[in-house]
Amino acid sequence: MALKILDYGSNEYRQMIKLREDILRKPLGLGFTPQELEKEKDNMLIGAFEDDDMLGCCMLVEKNAEIVRLRQMAVLNNLQGKGIGRALMNFAENLARDRGYKIISMHARKNAAGFYEKMGYKIASDEFKEITIPHYVMEKQL
Repeated sequence: MALKILDYGSNEYRQMIKLREDILRKPLGLGFTPQELEKEKDNMLIGAFEDDDMLGCCMLVEKNAEIVRLRQMAVLNNLQGKGIGRALMNFAENLARDRGYKIISMHARKNAAGFYEKMGYKIASDEFKEITIPHYVMEKQL
């Protein structure tokens, strides 16, 4: 498996959009607007690949000089539990650390909080609803 930073607008980025739509959005009856995707051009876009096939993805969005936010973490349904998410998280954390960030923050779906807790993240908020699903703010010091 190869982990890499993707270029906005590339073929790999289009694969990332499709994966996120299939895993995160379509089950909720949602999609992406061109305006939402336009905002991603300055984000750190990360993909996990086997040959040319995307297995999983996530992105990092700068909140300020010390905090970066993990967003849009997705792994193909049939490959969840096989270490792809863990590899993506380790890659994202190393990338954030290398770029000088001190904290990774995220809005984690409640049903994924256990995965992030195993990765060293702590719940930092009460439960809240986002896109109709229960979430927590979770954080980790780098």
